[in-house]
Amino acid sequence: MEQKKILIITYYWPPAGGPGVQRWLKFAKYLPDFDWKPIIYTPENPSYPLLDETLMKEVPENIEMVRTKIWEPYQLAEKLNKSNKKFKAGQFDVGKNQSWKSKLSIWVRGNFFIPDARVFWVKPSIQFLEKYLKENKIDTIVTSGPPHSLHLIGLGLKDQLPNLKWIADFRDPWTEISYYKHLKLTKSSDKKHRQLESAVFKNADITLATSYTDAENFRKAGANAFCITNGFDESDSAEKVKDQTILSAHSESNPNGAFILSYIGVLEQLRNPENLWKALNELVKENSEFAEYFKLKFAGRIDDKILSSIENSNLKNHILNLGYLSHGKAVEEMENSEMLLITNFPNESSRGIIPGKIFEYLASGKQILSFGPEKADVAKILEETQAGKHFSYHDTETVKTFILEKFELWKSGELHKNTQHIEQFSRRNLTKQLTEIL
Repeated sequence: MEQKKILIITYYWPPAGGPGVQRWLKFAKYLPDFDWKPIIYTPENPSYPLLDETLMKEVPENIEMVRTKIWEPYQLAEKLNKSNKKFKAGQFDVGKNQSWKSKLSIWVRGNFFIPDARVFWVKPSIQFLEKYLKENKIDTIVTSGPPHSLHLIGLGLKDQLPNLKWIADFRDPWTEISYYKHLKLTKSSDKKHRQLESAVFKNADITLATSYTDAENFRKAGANAFCITNGFDESDSAEKVKDQTILSAHSESNPNGAFILSYIGVLEQLRNPENLWKALNELVKENSEFAEYFKLKFAGRIDDKILSSIENSNLKNHILNLGYLSHGKAVEEMENSEMLLITNFPNESSRGIIPGKIFEYLASGKQILSFGPEKADVAKILEETQAGKHFSYHDTETVKTFILEKFELWKSGELHKNTQHIEQFSRRNLTKQLTEIL
């Protein structure tokens, strides 16, 4: 059977680093298993905020690549203010401490480059790809954003080639993203952003979201939207997923027999689970057996104030702070834990954020302790997979009960790895979902 061709239009591709690269890199890896041939269209000379050369090893060997030159104004922005490098990753400082240069840069970014500074690649790409798609008999394309200017390439091609099947993939929302309100937009700029977003929703044959809440919001805005979350790569985790061993108090992954709760990654003030530290403080104080075995492990970057507050509590002798680790080492530390912590912003508008880290946590088979807004998408995933529990930032007693319950199971050697219900989130199965939608 001849493979159907699909052109994936993406700005981020190895050696770019960060979570934005993984999604279509993994889809491209597994699409041929379902009789689709991926062809990648990406800039020849991109300006990436992060580089990760190790991802080059994951690019499928014979994948067809199409590249054209892009002009980006970031060099100019960086001359104006070095912190503008963060703009490329959609990050920048907000608040009282902004310098006038930073304020000016944000204003320029939001009002001059709509929807973003990669917009100069749109027209040349439409001209190039219209011819390329016809010559190569390709009738299905994907645009992946952010940068959302790539969706304008899809919009332009759909206009020129009405029979083209177009999938607009939103790895993050456009006007609903948390930093949109900080872009210092004029009324007319805001209107233009919203008009373009609406045109993408209405003209794309399929709109993909990475969370259930985003998909619901996109549908309300007129899109034919489906949710395909991110996931874990079964080839990375095959051995772990097969391994249904019991985590006893003296398992090989934890030779010292400690009951370890780990946080892997960056933890800042806005996602600080103070009720968890309170619950752990009380457990250490009230339960001598728990105090004997319990360790709180950090692998990554923890806000100094958070660390200082924990160190000045009953938990001070229970902390293992490993600092920043390579990705491979961080995954090892997940394995050498009994419970894993994940946190989200407490506000309701963050319900749809599903941190990519949760899928690696799922693949590890360890119990997950999650904090964030009520009715969060993460809660739905944890319920479906029976992999842990989600709490709001107001719970303390229920958190204590949950941790103590897992501690008692661990002590008696009955805290099992849980990987029975996670297969729906493997990258291969998510690719299968994608091809069924196609």
